[in-house]
Amino acid sequence: MADETGGAGSGAEGHTDQVADDADDADDTVEATGAPGETGGTDSTGGDGGGTDCGTTGGKAGTGGDGGGTSGTSGTDGDGKQAARARRIAAWHGSERTLAHGPTEGRIADRLAALALTADDPSYGGDGWVDVYGDGVVEELERRVATLLGMEAAAFFPTGTMAQQIALRCWAGRTGVPVVAVHPLAHLEVHERDAYLTVSGLRAVRPTSEPRPPTAEEVRDLDEPFGTLALELPLRDAGFVLPSWEELVAVVEAARERDAVVHFDGARLWECTAHFGRELPEIAALADSVYVSFYKSLDGISGAALAGPESLVAEARAWRHRYGGQLFQQWPAALAALAGLDRELPRLPSYVAHARVVAEALRKAFTAAGVGWSRVHPEVPHTHQFQVWLPYPAAVLDEAGVRLAEETRTTLFRRWQEPGPPGLAMTEVTVASPALEWTAEDVTAAVDAFLARVRELMRRDG
Repeated sequence: MADETGGAGSGAEGHTDQVADDADDADDTVEATGAPGETGGTDSTGGDGGGTDCGTTGGKAGTGGDGGGTSGTSGTDGDGKQAARARRIAAWHGSERTLAHGPTEGRIADRLAALALTADDPSYGGDGWVDVYGDGVVEELERRVATLLGMEAAAFFPTGTMAQQIALRCWAGRTGVPVVAVHPLAHLEVHERDAYLTVSGLRAVRPTSEPRPPTAEEVRDLDEPFGTLALELPLRDAGFVLPSWEELVAVVEAARERDAVVHFDGARLWECTAHFGRELPEIAALADSVYVSFYKSLDGISGAALAGPESLVAEARAWRHRYGGQLFQQWPAALAALAGLDRELPRLPSYVAHARVVAEALRKAFTAAGVGWSRVHPEVPHTHQFQVWLPYPAAVLDEAGVRLAEETRTTLFRRWQEPGPPGLAMTEVTVASPALEWTAEDVTAAVDAFLARVRELMRRDG
């Protein structure tokens, strides 16, 4: 990771219970660190869409079902899992104060009502006809994304996984080199079920295995040719970390020296402008192609876009059809994405700024509470998302969080996982609009109440 390496880099090896990022396309709040075995959610832990993409690893998500314990069979029994999940969502939904809302807390009727309000806005073309195979409002979204990124064209995809795989396939055909330089903690490696290998016959080389973005020297010194350098910005499983602007420019230049093209896995590129001190077109201009997501940072329903040269996007559209991504109608996802670009995109810099306040408050609160070991990573978040590590079992922390929500109507953290040694758990925190009203004092009070429940559970369980 960028400033610290403590424990957070081990996620690539804990491939247990993968919540594929097409489950991540159920947000990024439940994408597990693991092997094949999707559990609907979003890069997160356990299928609840718990707010920040962090997957449940190998049955650790169970928290004792309705009884609230931490050792029952609810983690393995199907009915128990559903009961525990329903309990969590009810507790989160019933909270009056929450650090971050998750996508599963929204009721269908509420989401439909919000979508109807969006459709009533003439600027979104809601009074026009529904799209058919990607025309109309979908084309408008594609034009909007291409303009925002300063690219020639963009194509809408139902999932980011499909967009990424097609981009890599197209570049391999154009360069004649079916080798991708990619980090082992990248989304391509951890959350896409080896699709680049099994579907497209590509192969990977690793610039580095360190839990941080690769350096220019590492890219330049790779001992075999590669056709594409794929960079995830930010590198989520290492802690949502980013290089500096100068480091990013140097890495891209190193790839060019190797006659390689550069693809940005920019699912969360929207939130990188504050860290780089650059606008989106300048960032995207470093790459030959860029993938962006509409639900990870923008509160969309689903979907992604691949942007790049007109000729590449035209080829990608053909492959999108072959991959089954030429959907008959996509207007709900397109409308939600357009609304997110207008509503959430301008707010992201304020979320990043407040994430730094929240992260510092958490770090100080854990220290003041006498927690033996804890880590907020990075100490100063690079985006509006970061990791929190605590020395307790994930099941205990899950249960403490649910009890806090039920008893105080305050939600601090959502799902936890143990991607490294047992008893050392990690969660991902996303600071968005609900968190803006939280002061450092509010964070401290919530941490104290949360840890009181953690300690009570630990005493009870021996």
